[in-house]
Amino acid sequence: MSDGPLIVQSDKTLLLDIDHPLSTDCRRAIAPFAELEKSPEHIHTYRLTSLGLWNARAAGHDAEKVIDVLIKYSRFAIPHALLVDVAETMGRYGRLRLESDPIHGLILISTDPAVLQEVVRGKKVAPLLGARIDNETIAVHPSQRGHLKQALLRLGWPAEDFAGYVDGQAHEISLVEDGWHMREYQKLAAEGFWHGGSGVVVLPCGAGKTIVGAAAMAHAKATTLILVTNTVAARQWRDELLRRTNLHEDEIGEYSGAKKEIRPITIATYQVMTTKKNGLFAHLDLFDGHDWGLIIYDEVHLLPAPIFRFTADIQSRRRLGLTATLVREDGMEGEVFSLIGPKRFDVPWKEIEAQGYIAPADCVEVRVTLTEHERLNYATAETENRYRVCATTATKKSVAMALAKFHENDQVLIIGQYIDQIDEISNDLGVPIIKGDTPIKEREFLYNAFRNGEIKCLVVSKVANFSIDLPEASIAIQISGTFGSRQEEAQRLGRILRPKADGRGARFYSLVARDTVDQDFAQNRQRFLAEQGYSYRIIDADDVFTGKL
Repeated sequence: MSDGPLIVQSDKTLLLDIDHPLSTDCRRAIAPFAELEKSPEHIHTYRLTSLGLWNARAAGHDAEKVIDVLIKYSRFAIPHALLVDVAETMGRYGRLRLESDPIHGLILISTDPAVLQEVVRGKKVAPLLGARIDNETIAVHPSQRGHLKQALLRLGWPAEDFAGYVDGQAHEISLVEDGWHMREYQKLAAEGFWHGGSGVVVLPCGAGKTIVGAAAMAHAKATTLILVTNTVAARQWRDELLRRTNLHEDEIGEYSGAKKEIRPITIATYQVMTTKKNGLFAHLDLFDGHDWGLIIYDEVHLLPAPIFRFTADIQSRRRLGLTATLVREDGMEGEVFSLIGPKRFDVPWKEIEAQGYIAPADCVEVRVTLTEHERLNYATAETENRYRVCATTATKKSVAMALAKFHENDQVLIIGQYIDQIDEISNDLGVPIIKGDTPIKEREFLYNAFRNGEIKCLVVSKVANFSIDLPEASIAIQISGTFGSRQEEAQRLGRILRPKADGRGARFYSLVARDTVDQDFAQNRQRFLAEQGYSYRIIDADDVFTGKL
């Protein structure tokens, strides 16, 4: 027995004593392979999952490293069965390999014939396979490469893909480091992706994921399709590529609701790619009708389900996913792993902060007490409407407005889920608003005015959750959100993490209605950020009105 901060239990839960002096070191050490489940005041609960261990294995962490970390920080002796299970689970990754064969084309191979025999008998696997070649090898229909990886993952035998990639149509791309230089972690991220062939790079918002994408393009030197969340993001990618590479304007096309340009570098929105016409996806040929050498999926944690289906059919193209978090509220992390690729690189948010590349952030949960009338409305609301009732009360609005006035000299974002709520706040404060129906030109005008300091406060709906570059935003006030979404919490904090010109830190306020489902959702939303080392201090709404912040 030692005095470590970690208690490792036989049900694969890890209990971390966050008051222990080694808790920060331990959290960083277990982050590559363990997922945070609960984060109350003193003991945080993590869990070991097969997918988490396989992602760690793909990113270069072997079972010996994982076991060494558990032993190093564990307070008590670790159950032997758990250590065996970790080693065996991680050992499953790569026992099956997809390779290219000059005679048979695509083949599935294993040095363990029993494993091959087991998966061949799977009902979802058998139709994807061709003839048996020998005891360790079986042919695969080339068109089924992605579907086979999905099926094998579900059987618990993830295959490593060594089958290679087509080069695509060549196109000269190089970085132009004029007045700037790639950061070391950006270089490592791009190289980690390139050597792996396909996969996901996980970096905090504001850490320069676009530059990693540009570096991957410089490795590929080929035509590239970039998929993004919206038109504003598409134009930010375009501007960044023009700034960081030797590409010219006529080499970059936008494929969105407004434009349909196909160029050597084409930036398309997820929305246009998933648009149906007469029951069919109208723009599917953009995926498979062009000889792309690289496909980049920005904000891969938000990838719509139809894009996964398209991606299953283009496994011979190199694929790079970029994200701040692999968390998906729909539980489709396995689809990202099998179809885009495993995690190739990530780095803790606090580590990037310590290097000065993202701003330090103070996270504050403001507990709001509803009035008797509001509590009665909440108590009598239908279950499915309760969150909206408590999230949109007048009491919350008055707290948000008081915070905005307290920070009137800062660059403030007020973020909300419900349009009528944010419309009211915008009107009462007399500040602009950006929401789903705001025209693109108006959005860009308002974002630029905010960046330039002409506008000090901006009210935004969930359209600003992702891919919006607002470097000087230093205060975010979250009044409502998408229930218990961890990914949304991470994205919203990310809006204010870009380093400030004067070195200031950022502050993220989350307004939470006391004694309601809002409080339960808030705990879940904060899990991912707690995993990254952020802690929420809790204050009462009265402290806002008295200026005790």
